[in-house]
Amino acid sequence: MNQKIYKVEVKLSIKEISREIWDELTNEVNNPFYEWNWLKNLEISKSVSRETGWQPLYFVAYKNKEILGIAPLFLKNHSYGEFIFDQSFAKLAQELNLNYYPKLIGMSPYSPVNGYQFLYKQNKDKKEITNLLINHIESFAIKNKILSCNFLYVNESWGNHLKSLGYLEWINSSSEWRSNGEKTFDDFLYRFNSNQRKNIKKERKSIIKQDIKVDIFEEDNINLEILKKMHNFYENHCLRWGVWGSKYLTSKFFEQILDNNKNLLLFSAAKNYSDDICAMSMCVKNNKNLWGRYWGSQEEISNLHFELCYYQPIEWAIKNSIHFFDPGAGGKHKRRRGFFAKRTISLHKWFDKNMENIINPWLNEVNRQTNIEIEFENDSIPFK
Repeated sequence: MNQKIYKVEVKLSIKEISREIWDELTNEVNNPFYEWNWLKNLEISKSVSRETGWQPLYFVAYKNKEILGIAPLFLKNHSYGEFIFDQSFAKLAQELNLNYYPKLIGMSPYSPVNGYQFLYKQNKDKKEITNLLINHIESFAIKNKILSCNFLYVNESWGNHLKSLGYLEWINSSSEWRSNGEKTFDDFLYRFNSNQRKNIKKERKSIIKQDIKVDIFEEDNINLEILKKMHNFYENHCLRWGVWGSKYLTSKFFEQILDNNKNLLLFSAAKNYSDDICAMSMCVKNNKNLWGRYWGSQEEISNLHFELCYYQPIEWAIKNSIHFFDPGAGGKHKRRRGFFAKRTISLHKWFDKNMENIINPWLNEVNRQTNIEIEFENDSIPFK
């Protein structure tokens, strides 16, 4: 590659990159969490900013004035909102008298959603552009005394090239419902053994017995009032957990995502078949995937979380020919409700040899154990 005609610039906001160019480069990505509007709304709502510990750093590769690729990164001074827990790395850095923060992170903020990769102009050499961007990212890190560069929830095939560049793989797990060609929710239930099939039916019937009405809001049915209610449920749910509540998104973010209503799906519950909503969940969707994101309830109602966050979205996914449903982070209890454990891959490089030499063998053993655990959890799903 002739370095003289290539350059990389760092943009501090997605607003410095035109939406038209961004849309062109994400055309093959098909992931709503990397759409220009979604990332812009995180910024203008002040959910993502230097003050919240997420300073955007978009590394933009040019040939002359043509944008060839973009690496969406964030400079972080904490580990919140990543849902990959690296406290052991931070502790090791402290023991080695190294500053763990700030660190470079590649992901969509607050969204543990698989598929991170750099963005590329069509019909260009992706490997060449990746190498150019990585060289600049690493030079930036070393120049600014940043200890590590971390790409989370990566597209596995994309990540294979980064492993050849010295990035170490860390395997974690998440949950996923997978379509098996079902036409109805009963078809899905048929996959379970008789005991668990009865349990799920009992959980769903309890919602009816409690006189709870469930409504679904999508696209043109979603309005500002509904999104404000969703924010209130989300905020109150987070406050219940105190410092562990993961309250990262502002009310303005929920208001602004009305612009993304084609990607939104909300489920609400009302007691006594009234219009007085007592709980809500919010999902994000595209033509093949559904992601469960946020939920909240005014009070504890038996099985309502399962209904709004698992069963209703699965039923909707089946009716709408969705292939995969990711219900969100955490929860081995999801196995009993038909969610598989799946691998999530993150890639890491530490710009300190002592740190890297200690972590590398540890990661190898942890990855081996995680793969065994994933297989064990999937064998425990109460299917026939």
